[in-house]
Amino acid sequence: MSLTKKIKDKKVNFEFNKEYIKIVRSKIANNDAQFITNSFKGMHPADAADIIEQLGQNDRESLIKLNNFNIDPEVFIELNESVQSEIIAYLSSDSIVTLLKNLESDDAIAILENVDEKDKNDILSSLPPKDRFALLESLSFPEDTAARIMQREFTAIPSNWSVGQTIDYLRENKDLPEVFLEIFIVDEEFKPIGTVPSSKVLTTPRETKMVSIMSESQLFIPVDMDKEEVGNLFENYNLNSAAVVDKNNKLVGMIMYDDVLTVLKEEAEEDALRLAGVGDEVITDGVLKKTKRRFNWLLLNLFTAFLATWVISLFGATIEQMVVLAFLMPIVASMGGNAGMQTLAVTVRTLATNDLTKNNFAQNILKEFNIGILNGIIFAVISALVVQIWFQDSLLSMIISMSMIVTMIVAGLFGIVVPITLKRMDIDPAIASSVFVTTITDVIGFVSFLGVSAYFL
Repeated sequence: MSLTKKIKDKKVNFEFNKEYIKIVRSKIANNDAQFITNSFKGMHPADAADIIEQLGQNDRESLIKLNNFNIDPEVFIELNESVQSEIIAYLSSDSIVTLLKNLESDDAIAILENVDEKDKNDILSSLPPKDRFALLESLSFPEDTAARIMQREFTAIPSNWSVGQTIDYLRENKDLPEVFLEIFIVDEEFKPIGTVPSSKVLTTPRETKMVSIMSESQLFIPVDMDKEEVGNLFENYNLNSAAVVDKNNKLVGMIMYDDVLTVLKEEAEEDALRLAGVGDEVITDGVLKKTKRRFNWLLLNLFTAFLATWVISLFGATIEQMVVLAFLMPIVASMGGNAGMQTLAVTVRTLATNDLTKNNFAQNILKEFNIGILNGIIFAVISALVVQIWFQDSLLSMIISMSMIVTMIVAGLFGIVVPITLKRMDIDPAIASSVFVTTITDVIGFVSFLGVSAYFL
């Protein structure tokens, strides 16, 4: 994402009231493009995008199709992806080309990803050859790779240049990015060998060689690296920017920290939504689309619920012997389910950030086992006291305490084992883990509680 957002002299609003949105709608209805254009110019692009997102789909379509209204490229890239896709459908090919020409390459790629394949070639053919080649090369890589989030606008200079030559070059070259934090030093084959902060150039004598003040960097990002791994590198090494190299280790682009922040945010949101079984759902999706996305997950949960019910049916005679067991069963299963989901959430996150490795796997398993024992004992005591006060039955108190310990231990273990197993099977643990963990903890909870009850009754 571009760092050239114009924040200075722009009014920043964190929330717009309903009355203002009504005014915007009325101006759209009256074809007053001038008012809307002037209003958006005085705002931060993110605020203008927020207004567009709060409009209904019909109002957005009318706005985009207004004569003399052209959406600002900086506003467009602030829109969420589903609204971008919607608006692209209303734009002419010429309008999309104009957007692409006024954005840095990483933002242009993000827009092209939402364009229909049948229109993409026409749009690319309308771009200057240099831009077209760069975008086509980026599009040739998979969607989740570094090539899709890098920008091809960067600053690179030969290793034998002096500080003075570099400053003169920066002043005279019109093709440099508007904002850059680091200057890449390259050898004769255009392979990066180090970086120099732009601030250091300004504080160093002109005659000094750039190679003498550069920081040698061994951290170069391959174009085909997964963007989630890129995010982890930036987080681990506290990077502001990083060079992207092709298979021959030649410099082809750079990735900035704002691009990585977007990636990390998207990955965190994606994991949270997948754990809940709603995929990449966004607020602007329609009722039917949301229902379809949730259906398969709910159907799978229905079958697992029948499995748990079948387990309960195996102990029908025990429940008939002491009906109060039916009242207490959900307590054990619920505690196990919650404990399992806590461990699962932590495990999925540590897998995503590569914090869980072969070296610390056994240690974490043992840790979860100990946590299960400790929580099991604590809640076994609490549950036993409540049951004793409620039913005045010491045997029942002992049964629930024993089953609580077993369930909490199993829940913690499976909360870490299930996602790791799925990861090794090349299945996204964020998608499938929760239903397995929930089913296992429910079944173990019922089996432990009713099994202990059948033994003593």
